[in-house]
Amino acid sequence: MKFSVEEFRAWENKRVTLVGMSGVGKSYLSAKLRGNNWFHYSGDYRIGTRYLNEHIIDMIKEQAIKIPFLKELLRNDWIYIKNNIRVNDLGPVLSFVGKLGNPELGGVEIGEFIERQAIYRQAEIDAMHDIPHFIEKAQKIYGYPHFVNDVGGSLCELDEPGVMDILVENTLILYIQVTNAEQEQVLIERAVTDPKPLYYRADFLQQHLQLYFEETGLEYAAQIDPDEFARWVFPHLFHSRLPRYDAIASLGYTVTSEEVDGVRDDADFISMLEMAIARQPGDNA
Repeated sequence: MKFSVEEFRAWENKRVTLVGMSGVGKSYLSAKLRGNNWFHYSGDYRIGTRYLNEHIIDMIKEQAIKIPFLKELLRNDWIYIKNNIRVNDLGPVLSFVGKLGNPELGGVEIGEFIERQAIYRQAEIDAMHDIPHFIEKAQKIYGYPHFVNDVGGSLCELDEPGVMDILVENTLILYIQVTNAEQEQVLIERAVTDPKPLYYRADFLQQHLQLYFEETGLEYAAQIDPDEFARWVFPHLFHSRLPRYDAIASLGYTVTSEEVDGVRDDADFISMLEMAIARQPGDNA
């Protein structure tokens, strides 16, 4: 959706999709808005509670049943396992997606990793298809006039026909841009110390696996230290996503991560959106 500032101000039920790299400020903004007339739709939370829930529980059961005491309890349905994902803690999804590498070091072997990547990708697509339903649900059931869609950092990787159409037709796209090398480095370091679930396009993964083997002298994915590979590959992933995000940005409006840092409440958020719209008058319709 595109607006003039006047049209945006007159838009009674505002609907915004926040787009950008993991760690750039999407969840920060959503937390400022949540419960303040804004329904917060977290794509990753929807993925974890709806589309990966059974996969996550099966993964846990597969490990738990190796313990004789738990095996008896599970097989007799004397206990149950629950996926306790929270909006601000995506640990179960992160555990399912995993890190590529040596299983003895907590990694996932290459075949299973690729399979999980495909499952995660489809879950992201399905979660985006749910957005029109949740926009309606947010107003009719929960009584929130406005809707903020906090999408995962992998949105730009999906290359799925129709997904961006859903977002553009139902929401205003707001891209949060990283504007300098220092901020880029902060995001890269944060991705290592506080990782989020990551999707890699198949061609990107194969290409960079080969590069990693050439640099390290390793021959097989099972030899990889999962954390070391994650540290090495994320900067490459970060820079490969920039042109993809630029393409998405053209469908909406752009603000900087510094501008996002200055948002303290709903009024600040609305002001920032109006500023972003005013900066792109030639695109308003």
